[in-house]
Amino acid sequence: MANIRDVADSAGVSVATVSRALQQPERVSPKTRNKVMAAVESVGYKPNLMAVKFRSGKTHNLVVLVPTVANVFFARVISGMQEAAAELGYSILLANTLGNPDIEAHYAKMVSTSQADGLIQLRAQTPLDDSMINDNGLLPMVNACEVIECGKYPVVSLDNRAAANAMTTHLINYGHQRIAMVKGPDSSPLTQDRLLGYQDALAAANIAFDDHLLFPGDFTLQAGYQAGTAISQLPVTQRPTAVFCENDETAIGAMQAFKQAGLNVPNDISVAGFDDIAFSAFCDPPLTTIAQPAEEFGRTAVTLLIDVLNGKIRKAPKVIMPFELITRQSTGPAKHA
Repeated sequence: MANIRDVADSAGVSVATVSRALQQPERVSPKTRNKVMAAVESVGYKPNLMAVKFRSGKTHNLVVLVPTVANVFFARVISGMQEAAAELGYSILLANTLGNPDIEAHYAKMVSTSQADGLIQLRAQTPLDDSMINDNGLLPMVNACEVIECGKYPVVSLDNRAAANAMTTHLINYGHQRIAMVKGPDSSPLTQDRLLGYQDALAAANIAFDDHLLFPGDFTLQAGYQAGTAISQLPVTQRPTAVFCENDETAIGAMQAFKQAGLNVPNDISVAGFDDIAFSAFCDPPLTTIAQPAEEFGRTAVTLLIDVLNGKIRKAPKVIMPFELITRQSTGPAKHA
């Protein structure tokens, strides 16, 4: 039976390096780690993973709390997490929490009971109770996407206010004065920041804010369809000439409602979204949207969490990811400027 020295000889490294690659892969360069893992496979070495974890005091598992795996944007974020975790020798344990605090707390306890090393939360909610705190009063956690503005945890976010301002300004520059917004859930910081950005752009253009042009939503296709149906039924003189939806799925649902009502996008009504999910470039017409680097959100969150676990972070950083306005055929000049 192959042993650890056989692996070291095959990889051309020391026994200590092999041990480090298996127990603390984040401390070994990717090139060396790949050589060691190839040698493990080549010689048929079967390490006692439970013993490795016991000696290192780590499980190399990271729990990710996602509000819904059905959301396409979150799926991309998770993909980035999995790639980064695998490169650093960690595994992702995914919890589809449905935004339920009890479910979040249940999975967060995996960290306090040493079944996982750390936690990534994709919702603006701390999944803590008194039994889960460490010596600093904190759970090893990174907050990404929807963030908690408490300053205690590293966060990875977007300047949603600036991004919504940019999109609304784009529509204003096309001559639109009556611009509707289909919101996300009122409790979401994303919804609140994007609404503020929308209002900022209107104010800068001296366009009065009209709350009758706000329509409820929850980031789903169905919510967009319902809002689009309601907008389609308004008298022409009251109907907005453009609609800014707070995510792409909502925008795609709204466009379907407009088509069924006989409205042409963008000749009768312009539609814009947010996220730049893959479907956005292929719907009819292709959707103008805000692109944000979803996979990089995930990669950055994992890297930050592992830095926390390794004691490299003393003060919780706030990482702001870039956005880009993607102009496609779903927006155009206002018909009634």
